[in-house]
This record gives sequence, C-alpha cells and structure tokens, in this order.
Amino acid sequence: QNSPPCPGTTNSLSKAIDGMPPSTLLRYTPLRAPILAFFGKASRGAWAFPGPKGARAASSGKLHPSSTRHSTEVTLSQSSTLSREQREAYERDGFFVIRGLYNLNKIETFRSHFQKICSGEADRGTMLVMRDVKERMDTSTVGERAVTKIQNFQDDPVLFKYCQDPLVLSYVTNFTGPNVKAVHTMLINKPPDPGSMSSRHPLHQDLYYFPFRPADKIVCSWTAMERADRQNGCLVVIPGSHKQPLQPHGYPEWEGGVNKMYHGIQDLPQEVLDQRVHLIMEAGDTVYFHPLLFHGSGTNSTKNFRKAIACHFASADCHYIDVEGTIQEGIATEWTKVVKTGTYQDMWRNKSRLVCGEEGTLQ
Repeated sequence: QNSPPCPGTTNSLSKAIDGMPPSTLLRYTPLRAPILAFFGKASRGAWAFPGPKGARAASSGKLHPSSTRHSTEVTLSQSSTLSREQREAYERDGFFVIRGLYNLNKIETFRSHFQKICSGEADRGTMLVMRDVKERMDTSTVGERAVTKIQNFQDDPVLFKYCQDPLVLSYVTNFTGPNVKAVHTMLINKPPDPGSMSSRHPLHQDLYYFPFRPADKIVCSWTAMERADRQNGCLVVIPGSHKQPLQPHGYPEWEGGVNKMYHGIQDLPQEVLDQRVHLIMEAGDTVYFHPLLFHGSGTNSTKNFRKAIACHFASADCHYIDVEGTIQEGIATEWTKVVKTGTYQDMWRNKSRLVCGEEGTLQ
C-alpha cells in the first residue's frame, strides 16, 4: 500500500547519492570517550527558530555503562527544509523548536474534538484513553479533567490530520526520507495536578519504547496547543543527551505515585540533571527531537490544562528488532499484558500508519 508523496519530495529523491538517500539523514560515529564527557556546560547555541512566514498569522547517580558515545551528523541536501543553523542545533542538542509553525485554527479543531472524545460525544475507536494514577482511584472525576492523554489516534480522521500536515512533514522528511510512517500518536492533556505531583513525567528516552531501528530514522514532532511554561509543566530536555546510548529505565520511586508506563531513566547523577533546559513554548510552536534525547515534563501547578499534540515518525524502511534480553524487555512485557493480543511488535504494527510515500520493511 502506497500513499501520496510527502511534501517536498519526488521519486527522484529516493535515488541514492553515494549510497544514501539525499534527504537529511543522521549518521552515528562511535567515539572513544568517558560516558559523561559531553556533559559540560549547558549549550549556548540557538535552538529556537522562526517558522515559515505567515504560518501562525494564517490563523490570526549513574548512566548505563558504555565505552562509547555517539555524535550525530545531519547531511543536508538541496531539497532540505532545514537551515544550516537548525541542522547544527539538532546535531549539537538533539532538538530544535520552530516558533509558530502550526495553525491555531487547526489546534482549536483538535481541542474541540478531544473534548468530545472525553465526554463520549465522539467515538474513541481504537484510541487508548489514559487517566491519572490518582484520578483512577476517584471515579467522581469525569470528562476532560480525568484524562491525562489519548494515544493511538492513527485511525481518527480529525486528529490524524496533524500527522498529514504538509508543514509538519516538510521537516520530518529531512530525517526519515520520503517514505514516512506515523508510529506513535498522542494528544497530551496534562490536567491540573491532583495534589500528588503525579502529573510529572520522568526523564526518559523514547527509543526505550520502540522495537524498531535505526534510531537515526525516527523523529518526534511535538506541538504546543497552548502556552507551555514551568508553571504548567513544560517539556524539559537535556541538550546533547541524544549522543548517549539507550539507558536502563523503570518506575521512579515518587511518593505521590507514577502514571502507568511513565518509566524514567534510572539513577541520573546530579551533574546531568543540572543541565536541564525548560522549553517555554506558545501555542503552535513545534519541537522536533531525537528518540534518544533525555526529556520529560514537570508538574502542572496551575488550574488550567497544558495540551500538546505529537507524533513519532519513522522511515518506512526501518526494521523491527527482538527486545528479549535487552533493556527494553520489561516495558515490552508490561505492554503486552495490557494489550493481551499478539507480540510487542504486533502492537506497534497495529498502531502505525503510512503517511506518505511507499511501504517498506517496517510492516
């Protein structure tokens, strides 16, 4: 099954240049160095950039031991959407933000549809609706306030428009190439914290959840649906951490409890935590980040929601891996007990959908 070509791509772009697709790729080069060598002073380089003209206006202790670390290099082509500054930010920090990328009218459509899903007015279909660990014990909380996020909206005709948006994809294809699959879809609600600080999300690496590789062909697009700041629990990232290998994860021992599947990196030393950067974003701002980037979010201490819509995209030419006996085995076992049908890879196949281009090995 094939889909229309992605924005900015043509059949000729799928031809290799020196054996590599001409759209932007990431290449890993192992470097002999201590595991903490790259955690120095916080990055001083720019990581936020203006979006395309008129985009917003259109709508008025210890790390996992390893003897190597990785550097990333992005290869720009003439067809690349990325500027050299954006490329350098991604190589250096593992993320960059495009200010005002997404249309605010479209965001309001997503918000309205989400509220209808929460109230039962719209069909949930195959979507997974998740409640806060504290709210699950209090059935009196209903509607939007009871929902922390919804996942797997790949079959929802309203929300999936985000994944198909030409502006979003114009950046995505720099990393995935022209054949793109949406592999993980989320609308994150983050309601006001119930007093337990359970609205936090521990620092983690998204690759921990993914049974497919290579990591350099996966990228997340995360768009703020309203202002995100330190008061309502904005994203927190550690610049440069995407150069580290996959770390052991598990549930943090937090007194107020932890939401289901919110695993975090274990025993991070303070010198790493000191490098945290809070991403203050306005509605429509979009961050693109690497699946190995250390990131999480804080507590929503306000009386309002902090919504965001996100999709992890992967090249259709990625491949599934067997996670048995690896760092990822625990989360795979936990998820398959919830889903109860098929393997961990089957679960991801069922929640993935081709966005543009042609099907490849990731099916």
